[in-house]
Amino acid sequence: MDVLGIDIGGSGIKGAPVDVEVGTLSQERLRVPTPQPAKPGPVAEVVARIVDHFSWTGPIGVTFPGVVRDGVVMTAANVHHSWIGVDAAELFGGATVLNDADAAGMAEMTFGEGRDRRGTVLILTIGTGIGSALFTEGVLVPNTELGHLQLKGKDAEQRASDRAREESGLTWEKWAARVEEYLRHVEMLFSPSLIVVGGGVSKRPGKWLPHVHIDTPIVPAALQNEAGIIGAAQSAAQSAPQPAPIR
Repeated sequence: MDVLGIDIGGSGIKGAPVDVEVGTLSQERLRVPTPQPAKPGPVAEVVARIVDHFSWTGPIGVTFPGVVRDGVVMTAANVHHSWIGVDAAELFGGATVLNDADAAGMAEMTFGEGRDRRGTVLILTIGTGIGSALFTEGVLVPNTELGHLQLKGKDAEQRASDRAREESGLTWEKWAARVEEYLRHVEMLFSPSLIVVGGGVSKRPGKWLPHVHIDTPIVPAALQNEAGIIGAAQSAAQSAPQPAPIR
């Protein structure tokens, strides 16, 4: 079964049909730069453009970089504040909408490094910001948004995101020290059995991961930057009406 997954990020909006049985993209993804400022109208136009690109008429899942409850946006740290209170599910034509890191985490738990893992697993997406998805015995605790934990008087993502590395001109080693500081904090809070790091930095683990030393095992995400697309499609497939049983 193919479902269209669309992943809204602070710098790019990516989408592709996904084979939700195996967790792979069934067509090459389309990436469009996120409109600046990232207000609801322009972002919805990009989402519609991606839908049209694939001539899609079936179920659609969309991620959003903020807290989402029942399709309504509650926070918007890395996009325009005018998103707060918007019914994104309605804006996107009835799509299934969920937090971006939760979507990535669902995909990674089903098809990636979290598969068959017991205990508490923390999945982090490090890119424009820091997203988080927390699972206990495979069950998601939604909308954790641990990138906004306070470290040294700032949101953690303002110090340890990939954007912070680029804007501060940090070497990978110096940036890894900030990441380690953040990981030690979440390690103290949740005592996870595994930490999985996805997002853009998961494509280059050799540049920073050897410099991070914590007690919890830490691995790069198997699905890398495609996890959000896959998880969005997976969530939409689970939300789609099921055929009535034959009696």
